[in-house]
Amino acid sequence: MIRFRHLAAAVSLGLVAATASAAPVTYTIDTVHSQVRFYVNHLGFSNSTGGFKVADGSTLSFDNDDWSKSSVSVKIPVKSLELGDATWNTHILDKDWLDLGKFSEISFQSNKVEKTDATHGKIYGNVTIHGVTKPVVLDLTVNKVGEHFIRKAPAAGFTATTVLKRSDFGVSAYAGAIGEDVSVRIEIESYVAK
Repeated sequence: MIRFRHLAAAVSLGLVAATASAAPVTYTIDTVHSQVRFYVNHLGFSNSTGGFKVADGSTLSFDNDDWSKSSVSVKIPVKSLELGDATWNTHILDKDWLDLGKFSEISFQSNKVEKTDATHGKIYGNVTIHGVTKPVVLDLTVNKVGEHFIRKAPAAGFTATTVLKRSDFGVSAYAGAIGEDVSVRIEIESYVAK
């Protein structure tokens, strides 16, 4: 009986130690099913919508048991801008706006992930747009963590939202006509590469 108790205690301690030392899972971001969408008011009549692709090489590390151990680093090619119209794409990539000739990349690097309930939290970090870096807080939703139906591999999906001010990043052309606030929605699908 004593030996059984010692064995049970050792197994329990081993499980606790294994749990405590569990590392965040590193995921590969699926750039086909991940994107950044934004919405900005146009002359008061509508909210124009645009989007960017997420670049290969963006990284995501997520610990579903301890979100504070998680991190994300995302790179967005400015040239991937899509507004649904070639003329507008060229116009917004010009020097009066995003200035693709000087600034080819938008980036985000997290420095803290905070859990607020079972599926929601906050991501704190820095975003760089138009050569200007500013702190930002993203509202995070964990959509699903589990096996990917097609890939047959562990996968995780997230939605993150925030609002940025154009003038904070020196993109202030047509102030008053084009909205100052830009609503951003990020959709990330990721998987563990085999």
